[in-house]
Amino acid sequence: MQTMWIVEVFCITGWLAIFFAKGAWWLDFGRLFLGFGIALQCYVVPVYIAEITPKTIRGGCTAANQLSVCCGLSLMFFIGNLLSWRTLALIGTIPCLLQVVGLFFVPESPRWLAKIGREKEFEASLQRLRGKNANISQEVAEIRDYTEMLQQISESKFLDLFDRKYAHALIVGVGLMLLTQFGGTSGVSFYASSIFARAGSSATVGTTAMAIIQIPSSASSIFLMDTFGRRPLLMVASAGACLGSFLIGLAFLLQDFHQQQELVTILVLTGILVYFSFFSMGMGNTPWIIMSEIFPINIKGSAGSLVTLVNWFCSWIVSYAFNFLFEWSSAGVFFIFAGICGSIVLFVAKLVPETKGQTLEEIQESMIHLLK
Repeated sequence: MQTMWIVEVFCITGWLAIFFAKGAWWLDFGRLFLGFGIALQCYVVPVYIAEITPKTIRGGCTAANQLSVCCGLSLMFFIGNLLSWRTLALIGTIPCLLQVVGLFFVPESPRWLAKIGREKEFEASLQRLRGKNANISQEVAEIRDYTEMLQQISESKFLDLFDRKYAHALIVGVGLMLLTQFGGTSGVSFYASSIFARAGSSATVGTTAMAIIQIPSSASSIFLMDTFGRRPLLMVASAGACLGSFLIGLAFLLQDFHQQQELVTILVLTGILVYFSFFSMGMGNTPWIIMSEIFPINIKGSAGSLVTLVNWFCSWIVSYAFNFLFEWSSAGVFFIFAGICGSIVLFVAKLVPETKGQTLEEIQESMIHLLK
């Protein structure tokens, strides 16, 4: 919970710095603080949701977080066509302030309370989350047994992440973050207007369509996550993103050969909508859900820091390099993205475990057994 408070401090400071900006340095400062806040939030919120929800609905509840993010992005896409960037920055502080108020009513994670030895508060928090009349005895026993087992291990340091018993979880975590970011989402999101302009279509129409398509796609993941599981959803979503990238690459390849401009425009719009619908359905949220589930609580903080660093560093690389790659070959960059999205399917099939329907303790036990 303390981390969530820190998140809001970073985000509110960042938005206000942008709103009151008198020059580029203020904008950079605001964007830096927003970066810290959003990076923390991307990992902390799924972890918190995973730790407080029952195993049968954990995936859907965590996916609901991504739906909220998509709704917020879509709203900003819409009103961004009508309002100035300063006004948008001021509007950005509103959900942060609402969350500050809401945090007063949010219970602490029972698993975290158990980890630090606050037994009475641990049981009270779990009872509050499950309901007054719910029988929590079995869940309490499972969490307590697992916590006692972890307490027999010495306090984890950052380098302990690279112990062999955590190798599989670390490979999965870092691999998913690296591949999903190099699949092009940051480049396509940040330069969508330029992509539409290069294809000869309206950037306003294109970005509005992007905003609309993401909401039902994200909403569908809430129901699909705990029905079909993380692995199938992530594999289908990656294959769909691969198809979307391929269609965009094909469109620009036709444009390079001066073929049918109308077809180019249609293919680019179709490809981007396909890409974002599948990304919102599974690629955007499933890796974060898996991250919140596979790491034991004793290394969750350091492991989360590492995978979040990898995610945002790769995002920065793609954001920085996209414009240069797009100028080099508008078709080639999307064929690269298509190849990387396709490789995610293979990565998931070979290495990523299914976590649907298991408690966090069962997942972490199975990750260790896979190495034996």
